[in-house]
This record gives sequence, structure tokens and C-alpha cells, in this order.
Amino acid sequence: MPSFLHRFYENITRKKTYDTESLHTSQLRRCLTVFDLTVLGIGSTLGTGTYILTGQVARETAGPSVILSFLIAAIASILAGVCYAEFGARAPRAGSAYTYTYVSVGEIMAFIIGWNMILEYVIGAASTARALSAYFDSLINFAMKDYFISHFPLHSETFAPYADLFAMALCLIITVLLIVGIKESAVLNNVFTFINLSVIALVVVVGLTKVHGHNWAISSEEIQNLTNVTYPVGKGGFFPFGIEGTLAGAATCFYAFVGFDLVATTGEESKNPQRAIPMSICLTLVENVHTFT
Repeated sequence: MPSFLHRFYENITRKKTYDTESLHTSQLRRCLTVFDLTVLGIGSTLGTGTYILTGQVARETAGPSVILSFLIAAIASILAGVCYAEFGARAPRAGSAYTYTYVSVGEIMAFIIGWNMILEYVIGAASTARALSAYFDSLINFAMKDYFISHFPLHSETFAPYADLFAMALCLIITVLLIVGIKESAVLNNVFTFINLSVIALVVVVGLTKVHGHNWAISSEEIQNLTNVTYPVGKGGFFPFGIEGTLAGAATCFYAFVGFDLVATTGEESKNPQRAIPMSICLTLVENVHTFT
């Protein structure tokens, strides 16, 4: 029995090793450059977190101090990104955190993290597709929502009121594009990321014309005079919900930076992964910090 436990312990804690020759060999097509990886990282991070979290955290959690919330989240993301960059240079293989954990910690932790990554990407893709579906539906006066509720209702308190076939179709289309090839997917990602950045730039420029400094220092008397408000508004000032609200907002804002680890999954499809992955992760985080703060 002790020998069985010893073998079992050795099996779940064994580490993956690569020799010098197999570390750089790959059956995948190495075609991605630093530019492709950087745009891929930016495109994966500038998603629903950019358009939804900012207003939600500002209204419900942090108020005007949402700027500090994003700054704190950005610092934490930079530290995590530097770790990914170092691992990407040392073990330029596909798998991202799964491979890095397998090499440094052991198989059992890599197994757990690998399934967590699958869950992360499934939820991330579903939430992004669902958000896009909701925005598009609002442009057509919620015609899809009315049709799906009447034809594909989900009578459950856990799930949505209807099956969103439009969001599912989006996920299937993207899956087909990924199957076609990584280079073709990268080109399409470059186009959509450029459109995304253009929209964000437009929102920033237009938003600057509506800036009112008084909103950063609303007095408690003005807060008390508000009527017909169904959500918490805090106590006014730059920290209407206190420092606790700012820190809670930072925890939520961290979601807006999630996605840079996608660059690390392309270790076997990069032309020079030991150089490209660290540079792309750092450039992605610098661009995100500049965008959010």
C-alpha cells in the first residue's frame, strides 16, 4: 500500500520536460509575427469588459474613482503579464498556463488549470457573443428577442429566458474560421481589432466634449435630493462608496484585462516565440493600460 501511494504521488506530481531539440519543433504552421500576436492580444482583451464594465463599475461600485480601479487592475495585470512573458520565452509551446504549470509544478495542478482554462474560454466566448447579440438586437428594436421568446423559450430560473441562436451561430462561424487556418484568422482579427480601436477612439473623443468636473465632486446634499433612484448612489465626492468600493471595482475591472494570456497559447505558431511572445504580451498590456486609464 505505501508503494502504491508513493507511485500515485509521483504520477500526479511528475513534471513535463523538453530537451533543446524538441523545444522548438512543432507540427503547427509558424506564421505569426510580433504584430499579429500583439493585435491578437489587444483584440482578446478589448471586448465586453471595455464597453460594459466601465459604466457598471462606475455606477454601482466605485463612482468617479473607477479610474483608480482600472489603474490598480492594470498594475496587477502587468505583473501577471510579465510572468506569462517569462514563461513564454522559457517554454515556447502551445497550452499557455497548462504547459507552464506542467513544466514547473506538476501534472495534477496542470490538469486542474487546463480545465479551468477551457471553462474560461467557453464562458468568455459565450458572454462576448451574447453581448454582441444583445447590442445588435437593440438596433432592430429587439425583434430577435421577441421571436426567440415565442419560439425557443427556456422555462428555467437558472438560464436565460430564451435560447439565443444568433449568439450560437456567431460562435460556430468563428470556430469554422479557426479551423480554416491561424493566418487567415489572424488577418480577420486584425481587421476587427482596427475597427474596435477606431470605435473606442471615437467614444473617447466624443466623451471628452461631455466632461463635467462637477460630477467628480457631487456633494452629499445633492445625493440626498435625488428621487426615483432604484440603485445605490453612495455618499458623493470622488469616492462615493469609499476606498472599499474602489478596491471592489478593481477586482471587477481586472476582467477587462483578461485575455492577454491568449498570446501565450500561440507558442507553436509564432515565427520566433522566445522573442515574439514576451514582446507581444508587454505591448498588449501597455496598449490596454493606455486605453483604460
